[in-house]
Amino acid sequence: MALDIALLHAVVAVAKAGGFREAARMTGSNPSRLSDAVRRAEEQLGVRLFNRTTRSVALTEAGRALMSRLLPAMNEVDAALDALNTFRDTPGGTLRLNVPVSAARIVLPAIVPGFLKRYPDIQLEVVAESNVQDVFRDSCDAGIRYDDHLEQDMVALPIGPRTQRFALAASPAYLAQFGKPQHPRDLVQHRCLYGRYATGVIAEWEFTCGEETVRLQPKGPLICSIGAAMDLTVEAAIAGCGVVYLFEDWIRPALSDGSLQPILPDWWQSFSGLWLYYNDRRLIPAPLQAFLDYVRELNSGAEAKKSR
Repeated sequence: MALDIALLHAVVAVAKAGGFREAARMTGSNPSRLSDAVRRAEEQLGVRLFNRTTRSVALTEAGRALMSRLLPAMNEVDAALDALNTFRDTPGGTLRLNVPVSAARIVLPAIVPGFLKRYPDIQLEVVAESNVQDVFRDSCDAGIRYDDHLEQDMVALPIGPRTQRFALAASPAYLAQFGKPQHPRDLVQHRCLYGRYATGVIAEWEFTCGEETVRLQPKGPLICSIGAAMDLTVEAAIAGCGVVYLFEDWIRPALSDGSLQPILPDWWQSFSGLWLYYNDRRLIPAPLQAFLDYVRELNSGAEAKKSR
């Protein structure tokens, strides 16, 4: 039975995503086009592959049977096509990275432009989210995480600065009105601008100076979802609404131009940098291999500068 391979790809995409809208987002297509492709595949095969309702799309028994045989075969097809990259002057294809918002905000801007210029045939898709998810959940090839979020059986490659810090800051106007804290415990009396994880947990503020560590639950007029929404806490701090405690590199522009003033810098807590990780048990696609090599090159350059 002959069937257009593009229709098979559409069926696989919808089965993996569990719906047309999510499959369209993952493949860069649109829901109506995928729906039409699945309909044509079902007509040519003569069986229904999905049960559709207004709320869900689920494989039928026939669809599950097809997927059990089709997925391994399609993976082999993708691997065979990807192997052709070794015969190209420059690798091509799509690279999907799953990263925390902080990585997209702080680390990737120093890496991505140069990578895209070197490899113009690679399309890079960055899935940035505040919640730590399985790196392969959205068919991503690799992920970026902090140490405590590394998964087992993964190969980790350092990416970006190896040490980062949290920075406490407020606007000159706020400090003139409310005074500058002299100790982290003084923050209990201040208007804090802070974040909440998707789980509902408020992020603690932790400070360390010598042997002393202080942890406190911030209180104040603004709470933002941890992720891109934290930009709002920075803008609110610049406007004089309160005190912000965030990645130093995130608020560095405001610190550099004086919009925000540092508070208690001796207490700012340092932590280890990010890691790029991937599963070496899978065939490494050419776009991912190119990215790994590029990051290693940047790391070597950074080490060479340190040794001078």
